[in-house]
Amino acid sequence: MRSSLVLSRADLDFLLHDWLQVETLTKRPPYAEHSRQTFDAVLELAEEIATEHFAPHNRTADEHEPHLVDGKVVLVPEVAAALRVFAEAGMNAAALPEELGGLQLPAVVNQAVHAWFQAANIGTSAYPFLTMANANLLVAHGSPEQIATYVPAMAEGRWFGTMALSEPQAGSSLADIATRAVPQDDGTYRLTGNKMWISGGDHELTENIVHLVLAKVPGGPPGVKGISLFIVPKYLVEADGRLGERNDVVLAGLNHKMGYRGTTNTLLNFGEGAHTPGGRAGAVGYLVGELHRGLTYMFHMMNEARIGVGMGATALGYTGYLHAVEYARTRTQGRPLTGRDPQAPPVPIVEHPDVRRMLLAAKSYVEGGLALGLYCARLVDEERTAETEEERARAHLLLETLTPIAKSWPSQWCLAADDLAIQVHGGYGYTRDYPVEQFYRDNRLNPIHEGTHGIQALDLLGRKVTMSGGAGLQLLVTTVGATTARAAGTPWADLGAELDAAAARLVEVTAALWSAGDPQVTLANATVYLEATGHLVVGWLWLEQVLAAEGRDGALYDGKRQATRYFQRWELPKVAPQLDLLASLDTTVLDMHPDWF
Repeated sequence: MRSSLVLSRADLDFLLHDWLQVETLTKRPPYAEHSRQTFDAVLELAEEIATEHFAPHNRTADEHEPHLVDGKVVLVPEVAAALRVFAEAGMNAAALPEELGGLQLPAVVNQAVHAWFQAANIGTSAYPFLTMANANLLVAHGSPEQIATYVPAMAEGRWFGTMALSEPQAGSSLADIATRAVPQDDGTYRLTGNKMWISGGDHELTENIVHLVLAKVPGGPPGVKGISLFIVPKYLVEADGRLGERNDVVLAGLNHKMGYRGTTNTLLNFGEGAHTPGGRAGAVGYLVGELHRGLTYMFHMMNEARIGVGMGATALGYTGYLHAVEYARTRTQGRPLTGRDPQAPPVPIVEHPDVRRMLLAAKSYVEGGLALGLYCARLVDEERTAETEEERARAHLLLETLTPIAKSWPSQWCLAADDLAIQVHGGYGYTRDYPVEQFYRDNRLNPIHEGTHGIQALDLLGRKVTMSGGAGLQLLVTTVGATTARAAGTPWADLGAELDAAAARLVEVTAALWSAGDPQVTLANATVYLEATGHLVVGWLWLEQVLAAEGRDGALYDGKRQATRYFQRWELPKVAPQLDLLASLDTTVLDMHPDWF
């Protein structure tokens, strides 16, 4: 039986069971109804649906992107058909509580399940991905009435959800959003304004679309402290759950991106007067939680989405890598370097050292990225269900620290894996005869999704490693040290020593950066800090993997050992010069005058 070109089930099983020991979660009350058998069954079902219903139209949706006909968004019919199968299998609600119609899967298993769909078709999978994040936010912060009104319909796949943050004039600078929400006598709000780059913002795939919208209430504090969060459905919902009149949310236009073409991406106008529910101007919105705490609530969805974006980047890199391996094993070209007979038959290109170099690099990136995403999802489970408050707080702090890395490292390096996949294919790689060029285009969006590379860097250096007096960084270093201590006396002790040295140096450099006395100098090179810390973290997770593979025989485990050695010898050495640059408090970027470009 041919191995999947979507993802590696063997690698997922190794990471989930041999390394992360997910079956131990079934001893905790939320997951007591599950077992390894149920986890494996849902993974098998995910692979089947992703392979048979998502992957086949990946190219079709890319070539025939969403367009407008008579004011309505038209998608290729295969998108709706795949999402019906997805919903009927219960995948929308996989991680939701049982009382809300969910399967109540652990977060780590749920991430593994959805990686199949992200790898098979990132454009189609974006709709339920956003919907699940929307539902999770409402479960955490919505009122009981809001949860009952909106979450079950999203769990069933009858309604989809979005998050509407950015605006044309503000972009990532949410302090500058201008959308207004005016309170009404009946307790609702009327919203007016524009939102840009709203994925899934309009379509005919479902009966309703539940927008979560950031807006400012007049008289509130300036900047981000004045932002509130509102539910703004496309169609209003009656008291009995039936859909009522159209809300004043209008599709103003579609954005056309280089990738994710199957996901409709929109400019939405709220309260422009096209629809005036109840005869009053503005889109009807319902406040989530308390006034002026909208950004705090939205970060619940954004942080979940950031880990999800990292997993999506990993999935796209992973499927590109698998396609490159398949191509390299079957494409014959050239002869060995030691071969002198021009009449000898050509060999598969996987025999050439430079092709193996590219494949090994890609393997180290995508399998490292998958470990990173699943480890963070496992921390979500610890944060929610660990036995003691101390353990839950520890998981929360480590997850907070790792989140910008979990988003940005795969978005950079698993994109690099897709770049290498194109190179392995040679001239065919950048043609549309092979899918790797689409994987690259789709993946190129991820360094921008849910906060750019630079924003994640500012978050890591400017906030995460300094919060609580540097407790997040210290916890990360301590956690790495626990792994390197286990490596002592094994063939991987040298890698452990190198990680210890890099971690100690990271702490020194962090202190040096923050002793500069000028935040501009401290943060000017934050992206280098993010990249150095990310490589240290993934090097640590490769050590974790190889220790889990210790004493095991077979190609899977031998591959893990060789990829670990590659990362140690080729990738980890990049960290030291980056830390040296940071320690020098270099101001080259700051000193560059805008007129000199």
